[in-house]
Amino acid sequence: MKNLNKVIITLLMTIALSQITGCEANRVTETAIEASSTILVELEETYHESIPIPIIEIETPVIVPEDSFATIVSFGDTLCHKPLFNAAYDKETGSHDFSSMFKYVEKYFKDSTINIGNCESPMAGAERGYSGYPNFNAPEHLAVDLKELGVDIMTTANNHSLDKGFSGLTSTLNFLDDAGIAHVGTSRTEEEQNTILIRDLNGIKTAFISYTYGTNGISVPEGKEFCINLIDEDLILMQINKAKSEGAELIVVSMHWGVEYQTTENADQDRLAEFLISNDVKVILGSHPHVLQPMKMMKVQTDEGEKEGLVIFSQGNFFSNQTQENTRNTAIFNIEVKKDGVTGEITIDRANYTPIYVNIKEPGAKDRYELLDLEEIIRSYEAGENTWTEAMYKLAITERERCINLIGPEIE
Repeated sequence: MKNLNKVIITLLMTIALSQITGCEANRVTETAIEASSTILVELEETYHESIPIPIIEIETPVIVPEDSFATIVSFGDTLCHKPLFNAAYDKETGSHDFSSMFKYVEKYFKDSTINIGNCESPMAGAERGYSGYPNFNAPEHLAVDLKELGVDIMTTANNHSLDKGFSGLTSTLNFLDDAGIAHVGTSRTEEEQNTILIRDLNGIKTAFISYTYGTNGISVPEGKEFCINLIDEDLILMQINKAKSEGAELIVVSMHWGVEYQTTENADQDRLAEFLISNDVKVILGSHPHVLQPMKMMKVQTDEGEKEGLVIFSQGNFFSNQTQENTRNTAIFNIEVKKDGVTGEITIDRANYTPIYVNIKEPGAKDRYELLDLEEIIRSYEAGENTWTEAMYKLAITERERCINLIGPEIE
């Protein structure tokens, strides 16, 4: 290294000297410079060959895809009986307002990824005359209040879908559209029936489809068979496969099934649940019995191996004027879904629920219909907050226990 430095210094001095000598001297030094340059190149080559140049290895960071999570909040039947919509009527404004019913439960719809319920009462418009059971026609402002609550999707395939005929069915969908609520289960056109409702839930592409066992004996209009999704395994399988072909990773199916007022599922519900799960449905949301039925994780053996899905056989009435045993007990269900960032596998991480009671006061009372958060009443009373009476506290204890007995344990 020292010898190389000496040569470089000598060459630099030679070049500098050439700049201050005459022409003749310049010719001499030019020759010397050329010779020196040759020597320098040779020395540089020798230097680089003899001293190894270190190789710096830059480690590329491995990026592991993150898991995705989504929360689906679900509720049961919205049954708008005549006493209920009469209580919601505001004489001063000349319109209906259902929002006071939801004041104790609205917090459960704020932090979820998506909220879905069952629209059991058609909305055919004021000109048809509002009516309750047996042929429902709910005030259209119900859709506005549900949207303000935070509802994103309403399923519309149920036994009351055709209470006001095909025109009532289409009006219901129009009012839901106006309110900004998506819908699934009934259709205005064949094209609409063949369009799968898909939503991106925090990176989980999710399909929603809906079916009903029947329409209370009301005939489906001839030539308009597309207007309602009846429980037909060929139709269900076709729509499931269409959802998959469009990239759905999670399939949620709402089923209007079972026996009214029966608190356990029947054999037909079990069979259909197995059929759905065997065809890759992960979440089944049941309605129609008007009472709560069990929530379970079901496993099904198939030729492809074991498959698993969450089934809530019946979510009860979200609200109604029914007073038969168990019809005022309901729940808001919270379903947590996970997508593995590496494998893409979809699993149900957790399914829990908040027990709710439909409180019905005397006719003419302020806020006659209220959805009571039973756990909050118990917590508040036991904390000495004096918000609720002892009688209401005892009611909350009894009705919460009833809900838990009907639904069963939460799923972890």
